Amino acid sequence: MNHHDIRAELPLYLARLWRYGLVLSRKRDVAEDLVQATCLRALEKSSQYVPGTRLDRWLFTILHSVWINQVRATHLTQQQNIDDVDEQAFQLSEGDADHLWAQQVRERINRLPEAQRNAVFLVYVEGFTYQEAADTLAVPIGTIMSRLANARQTLAKGVVVGVRRNKRGEV
Repeated sequence: MNHHDIRAELPLYLARLWRYGLVLSRKRDVAEDLVQATCLRALEKSSQYVPGTRLDRWLFTILHSVWINQVRATHLTQQQNIDDVDEQAFQLSEGDADHLWAQQVRERINRLPEAQRNAVFLVYVEGFTYQEAADTLAVPIGTIMSRLANARQTLAKGVVVGVRRNKRGEV
């Protein structure tokens, strides 16, 4: 795939890249900047794309690299407030019967440490394999498996912890 082929394919991935940029940055404008920088870098580095591999995974890897470079350059903290997440990114409507449940799940996921959130997003939202997520984040596959296991354990605890009991211990 050459420079022109990648340019033609980029529009197919913009929404997914933006969503991942939003997961990483928690801000719409930063997500847009990340996607723009990713597209620019993909075009500049198009000769490095290996034909026959997944273009989406390559683009996600670039986006993640751009984000890490920005974090290092601006000395951002790794723990960010979940309240900054733009609810429109998750395409939930107020009339949706599952809206409240989905909102609670999103809030619990967003309370996870950044490394676990990234693994959850790539594997469970984007459908990447463990190996693809590991390659995207430049970590061993075992690290992805561990992050996902820890995330699932934390989320399971959140379900139990979220239940309020009265003075007699009843739910």
